[in-house]
Amino acid sequence: MSQNSFTISYPALHSGTEKSIINFMAGIPDLAKLFFESEEAAEKRRRFFVTDATVASLECMQSFVSKFDDGVCGKDCLLILGSGEKYKTIETVLQIVSEAVDAGFTRKDLFVGIGGGVISDITAFAASIYKRGAKVQFVPTTLLSMVDASIGGKTGCDYDNVKNVIGTFYPAEKLFFFPEFLKYLPENQYNSGLAEAFKTALLFDKELYEIFKSQAGKINSRDTDLLVDIIKRCSSAKAKIVEEDFTEQGIRAYLNLGHTFGHALEAVAGFGTITHGAAVAWGIGRAAELAYKQDLCSSKYKDDILDILDFYGWDNKPVPACIKGGAIGERLLTVMHKDKKNENEKIRIILQKSICDTFIKEFDDKEILSVLGK
Repeated sequence: MSQNSFTISYPALHSGTEKSIINFMAGIPDLAKLFFESEEAAEKRRRFFVTDATVASLECMQSFVSKFDDGVCGKDCLLILGSGEKYKTIETVLQIVSEAVDAGFTRKDLFVGIGGGVISDITAFAASIYKRGAKVQFVPTTLLSMVDASIGGKTGCDYDNVKNVIGTFYPAEKLFFFPEFLKYLPENQYNSGLAEAFKTALLFDKELYEIFKSQAGKINSRDTDLLVDIIKRCSSAKAKIVEEDFTEQGIRAYLNLGHTFGHALEAVAGFGTITHGAAVAWGIGRAAELAYKQDLCSSKYKDDILDILDFYGWDNKPVPACIKGGAIGERLLTVMHKDKKNENEKIRIILQKSICDTFIKEFDDKEILSVLGK
């Protein structure tokens, strides 16, 4: 997959943007050059850049950050937030809004999120509610954000110990992917992104599934060419699904494979205790076990998935190591009942019969508990 950019189109009546342009950028990330010396420097709108302390401290970001004196560079502003899931709150969203108001930004100006999934989610959410909607762009800095989180317009924050329970559909008009950012990722964050890429392989890409099975050495060593291929495969697959089902009325729900279990794990363990991708990987394992117990997939397919999860170091035990205390199954189940995808008292789970053969089924509590720790 050699394309250097592609476009995602959205429904004509959507208020965010009619399309997203994803640009694949080569070389060391130089955001000072991108936003102040390239054609992007001709941007007439004011830009409100949002990032976090971890990204702002990266060596490759210093030329960009140093342009801002007390958060201001000419007509543009930079806000540096705390890092991690614990900052994915309505309070942080309102902080972004408040800072933009104080700096005099208008609804015709531009918000730019620079970071991982947390930054893209909360920056776009803030943009979507700012004076009823300002435009947004992203510079994803994590693998998870490049293969999934920044694409397709889902925004939001966690609230009342429930993942992403507040949010909007509000896509970015431009995205700039620098694969070189991935060299700076700590191992757990890199591994987190791999889990979302593996999910995409299970859902839509048999070739990518075989890559995960046969090229683990290159994947784990962060081979640049292979990572670019993985990112392009995943972003292209998600783009097609988003164009077909923007507001998740049908097939887009398949992208939640592993997420109902995974989001519950994040909440029960405490947001930020386990990475999102690691939680999703555990959830994929639980979904495979549930499908097998219900005679909906073969033992071979279930075992193949669990073997791959094991090989990449993802926890696939019924009782994940990150949860302490008793009544684990019941605690997870309580959170799963709050999942936004549920439509009645039963819990909706994304399952698979085999690779790229996906469906949705509802289960009662006893069936769910059969694959959870006691």
